[in-house]
Amino acid sequence: MKNLLTEGGIRNINELSKRYKKAKIYFHMDLDGVTTALAMKKYLEDNGIKVVDSEVIQYGDKEFSVRKADAHGEIMPVLVDFAHGKPMFIVHTDHHDRQAGAEETKSTQFRSARSNVETLSQIVPPSEIFTPEDVATISMVDSADYASRDITPEMVMNYVYNFDKNKTSKENRMMLGLVTNKLLLAFKNKPDFLEKLVMTAKPSILSIFNIISKIVKEKGYAETSQLEKNKENYVKSMKDNPNVKIDSNIIVQYGGGSMIKPGAYDRYTPFRNNPEADFLVIAWPLGLLQASCNPFKKERQLKGVNLGDIAQEVLGKWESQLKNRVIPLSTIKWILESSKGFGEESVGFTFKDFSAIYGEKMMDIDNGMEYLGVIKEIMSKPFTSLTDEEKTLLDKIGVTAWDIIQANSGGHKCITNISGLNLFGRSKRPPEGKYNKPADSEDAEYVKFLKTLQKEFVEKLQEKIKNSEGTK
Repeated sequence: MKNLLTEGGIRNINELSKRYKKAKIYFHMDLDGVTTALAMKKYLEDNGIKVVDSEVIQYGDKEFSVRKADAHGEIMPVLVDFAHGKPMFIVHTDHHDRQAGAEETKSTQFRSARSNVETLSQIVPPSEIFTPEDVATISMVDSADYASRDITPEMVMNYVYNFDKNKTSKENRMMLGLVTNKLLLAFKNKPDFLEKLVMTAKPSILSIFNIISKIVKEKGYAETSQLEKNKENYVKSMKDNPNVKIDSNIIVQYGGGSMIKPGAYDRYTPFRNNPEADFLVIAWPLGLLQASCNPFKKERQLKGVNLGDIAQEVLGKWESQLKNRVIPLSTIKWILESSKGFGEESVGFTFKDFSAIYGEKMMDIDNGMEYLGVIKEIMSKPFTSLTDEEKTLLDKIGVTAWDIIQANSGGHKCITNISGLNLFGRSKRPPEGKYNKPADSEDAEYVKFLKTLQKEFVEKLQEKIKNSEGTK
């Protein structure tokens, strides 16, 4: 579904303000998500709708663990900076290339941009909410536009902000934005941290920074000195990590190493340790392959490479096998409702979600279409409450492994991912009792496939680099 609105304002805002006096904002858990939520809060309140609550939403199983909207319909649910909509949302705004599940949403604002806050701050409202300088910094972070601004990994990974009188006010504001982003990422998984930030901060990077500092002090979270120490130790540990190798200026990595200590992990560590590398291809054991260009390097090999095209070329080798493997709906629902945060109040993975994400790709496994009405009702219940008979009915329809990967993967020419592999690496039912994988056991089937895809991706990338050099 692609709906592009370029006019200012949110459609039907006057009608919505008459129907709803309160709103709750669901937002993606990163800097763009937080700032978009703040811009949306300001916009709604300027139009007479009080924002009374907020909640983070994340792709994968966490997407379906968010709490249901107010049962009485007194609070308007609003979704920002997220590509997957749901019928419960009244307003949905996003900046990604594709959106799914927003067909029933009453008001949408989809506009391709470097960041969603760019639209919510400068296009939707009658006057700017964030300053142009703040928007530029947020967009730079969200799009990783670092090389053109001479931003280094050390600058992006820094936790400490010190005003430098030798720098311009613009440069100091940019450094404040980078530090604010780093602190936000360090504590984003703390309970209610991002929600409190959205409900308390004003729409400015300086306010976000000050509120983060206040929350950290109140909650006794790790101080910046400890975050810096953990980060440097992590950077050092990854230099000699056996799961990180350099192959023809390509960083090939499996997993993220030890990421337990607060502030340790940073996505740009591979490029800090290997600044001359052109690309990173990393496989995550949860079933995700990510490939990206070095955003800090102005001149790299194969500058015009499209990593998304390479991903499709690699997947194409297994297209027939993946299309012949059908994953039952029971397995998909089980996996997507397995998040630790899933509970009785969670929205769950419903049939509408299934239809929104996979569209017309649904497959009839065992005369499942005859039971479609019953299956739709079953899907409204949590997986843990289903009977064996109900689970068996969900076994009767499914989606091919190929369509699962295509629906869950994406990106653009300089960063892309192959995702959803974990959905076809499981059985139809969760294991009985507590299960501990033996230390000497082989990799799961989907992990073996993940490693194969990584190897093929690197080889294909090397091939294109070699061909590019031959044409010079």
